[in-house]
Amino acid sequence: MTIPASPPEATIGDVRALLRPRSVAVIGASQRRGTIGAEILHNLIAAGFNGPVYPVHPSAIAVQSIRAWPDVRAIPDPVDLAVIVVPRDHVEGVVEACLEKGIKGLLVITAGFKETGEEGAVLERRIVAKVRAAGARLVGPNCLGIVTTDAETRLDATFAPTFPPAGTVSVASQSGALGVAMLDDARELNIGIRDFVSIGNKADVSGNDLISFWADDPETRVILLYLESFGNPKRFAELAREVSQKKPIVAVKSGRSARGLLAASSHTGSLAGADAAVQALVDDTGLVRVDTVDELFDMAAFLAHQPIPRGRRIGILTNAGGPGILATDACDAHGLVVADLPVVLADELRSFLPPAASVKNPVDMIASATPENFRHATRAMLASDAIDALIVLFVPPITTNSEEVGRAIAEGAAGIDKPVISCFMGRHGVPAALSQLQAANIPSYAFPESAVRVLARAVRYGEWRARPVGRRIVPPGVDLAAARAALAVGITRAEAGWLLPDDVSAVLSAVGVRLPEAVVATSAGEAASCARRMGFPVVVKLVAEGVVHKSDLGGVRVGLRNETDVFEAWEAIAASAVKHGVGDAMRGVLVQRMVEGGVETIVGVTRDPAYGPLVMFGLGGVSVELLRDVGFRLAPLSDRSAAELVRSVRGFPLLTGWRGAPVADVAAVEDLLLRVSALADACPELLECDLNPVRAMAAGEGCVALDARIRVASVN
Repeated sequence: MTIPASPPEATIGDVRALLRPRSVAVIGASQRRGTIGAEILHNLIAAGFNGPVYPVHPSAIAVQSIRAWPDVRAIPDPVDLAVIVVPRDHVEGVVEACLEKGIKGLLVITAGFKETGEEGAVLERRIVAKVRAAGARLVGPNCLGIVTTDAETRLDATFAPTFPPAGTVSVASQSGALGVAMLDDARELNIGIRDFVSIGNKADVSGNDLISFWADDPETRVILLYLESFGNPKRFAELAREVSQKKPIVAVKSGRSARGLLAASSHTGSLAGADAAVQALVDDTGLVRVDTVDELFDMAAFLAHQPIPRGRRIGILTNAGGPGILATDACDAHGLVVADLPVVLADELRSFLPPAASVKNPVDMIASATPENFRHATRAMLASDAIDALIVLFVPPITTNSEEVGRAIAEGAAGIDKPVISCFMGRHGVPAALSQLQAANIPSYAFPESAVRVLARAVRYGEWRARPVGRRIVPPGVDLAAARAALAVGITRAEAGWLLPDDVSAVLSAVGVRLPEAVVATSAGEAASCARRMGFPVVVKLVAEGVVHKSDLGGVRVGLRNETDVFEAWEAIAASAVKHGVGDAMRGVLVQRMVEGGVETIVGVTRDPAYGPLVMFGLGGVSVELLRDVGFRLAPLSDRSAAELVRSVRGFPLLTGWRGAPVADVAAVEDLLLRVSALADACPELLECDLNPVRAMAAGEGCVALDARIRVASVN
């Protein structure tokens, strides 16, 4: 069955019916507390929903003292949201009744759909088709429900035991069980929630729909996501890239372990691990990625109330040396800078701190530090232009009152537009005793490493947001029609999915990739003749069906300076092919003009089955898989993402004139990445592409792909 797409212009309004309903029907409401239908009805009333609630029960006159209706169509007034808690085999009929009633928001709590097998999946698809045909939207099935603390709504359509405090953090969770824990954590840590949606099977409403809604919700400052998949990754990337410019999106993305990727035999494919596509999306969109639900709420506690750091220079204030050292080491590990304090600031600190205190960063005020010391030192350090953010560490000694210290830190930070976070050792989150810190919206963490990790992620997000927005550009000389035509021809004669050398050359030349002159020769004499014609020195490479990594078989000879060298190279390559069992597969050799100088890099493409083409850049040559100094971005690249990709590898300084070497043509490398990206994005037939090595020549001299392979498959 074909499921019609929801009209984009209707999406926000339809999601509003789910998140801002004016009336709710609970179909499957129950008197018996402890059942899901009873708990949802109870929670709706207990949360103070600002509209009528209509229990639907086939026989009861009233449910939990509220008049009940035998059928949703019997309710005389309009209903915005229907919460469906009936056995699976009744869900389809109930949905049909809701659509007949004109209800635009459906929340299906019931499980037993695609998560149970094909029969449930067929039923789920059928229900979604009916919902979309009616212009309605559906959350679920197999979900916990929806919460909103919006003052005009106050909806708790879940069976969770906890209603969170109101705030500015909106949450989408694909896991209902984790959703319960999230709501509990929000209450325990006093993190204010705006909306919470358990999306379950994501049959209709997805994280993308919710991000679109929250992007325009002025009361949502931070978006939190727990996702097992991004649904439509390309659409997610477009949304996340746009929304992250205005407000942070923090995500736990499960599934880092190995999965069933496309079988890859190229360098690029083998280097694209299970997590490469997700990380490429993160790098491109500004998404703040965390590893656990605890870290999700650690970030929320900071981002909901603290300003984004304007730089990496961190001040550390402590009353104990050990935690200060831990924080310093953590800053170094995360790329933050423990700033040198200017003399004027050190002198100011020395004027009121105990004589034994250290006024170097980290500033150790020693265990006898008073709340007044914390207040003055916090204000002095935050006021300094040498510091972009401040971490305050406190180990409670017997003689100092923790609550007074909390009040002092809050007063010291008041009115200064720089981030400050605290760490009260041995306490999780914002301790109840530190009510002053809580009131000042200063987050507190149990250990220095947790505080630094939060700050480091916030710094990276701020740097991403401060960069210029990238432009999608196609370099001049890219002829995608010619490339597609060359691919179509090449597919018909590809060997084991790999294009022949002439077809590789035709495809890459169509998009302006610079290749050295090369000819396939089928005999030693022909190879020598070709070499003489193009001019020495030359390189000779094995051409054999099914052989991808030629150098592993002794199939590459370089620096050949005369015809005798070429004859000897042919004999050596042929003998090596026989030795490795591919003699019968040998089709000849590729004679190529030798290019010397420059820095060896690698440029490639691999196609992820869910995320589409990934473009790779790294340091090239035969050791690329050993060093694994590579980065990935999703195609199509922007000029910004191409530049960032080149600079993301540890070996980038080799391109900038390392130890007196010539500066490489970095602009030409970025241009090459954009050409390969345009090719991969336009040609779904292209599964893998390796340009290795690519020699980045001296500045102004461009770059040359010395070896190239392309793997293809027909696309229906």
